[in-house]
Amino acid sequence: MLAKLTSFFKPSSEIETEESKQKKLQEACATLLMEVMRADFEQTEDEKVKIQGLLKDTFTLSESELAELVERSEQSDKESTSVYPFTSLINEHYDYDQRVNLVQLMWKVAYADGNLDKYEDDIIRKVADLLYIRHSDFIKAKLAEAELH
Repeated sequence: MLAKLTSFFKPSSEIETEESKQKKLQEACATLLMEVMRADFEQTEDEKVKIQGLLKDTFTLSESELAELVERSEQSDKESTSVYPFTSLINEHYDYDQRVNLVQLMWKVAYADGNLDKYEDDIIRKVADLLYIRHSDFIKAKLAEAELH
């Protein structure tokens, strides 16, 4: 009840719509995938295409929505100094299975160029820890993708 009263007195610009919340979550996920791509200091076309395909399929986006999401995420990634704000937002709104799925997507990006770099492994490990992913699920996701490559 108190939350409803508080939201009632907030200016309308401060009330977050479901659509804006979803866009923020999509941006957080996309930014984390881009972090994996940038981790090894080599951004290949295979990785970029993989990220775009994963985002399009995961969030069922149109081409224009995908382009907008990628642009927003690249800007967020440039402005960010930590993955914590993104993982915090995801923890707040995603259940455990959705968070595990995100880690699986990160492994897909890491293996997109056919080579798992130690820095890619490190960033995924860090994100998985911040998302409170059990180590056994972290390893299962890694091995499942490794078997495909």
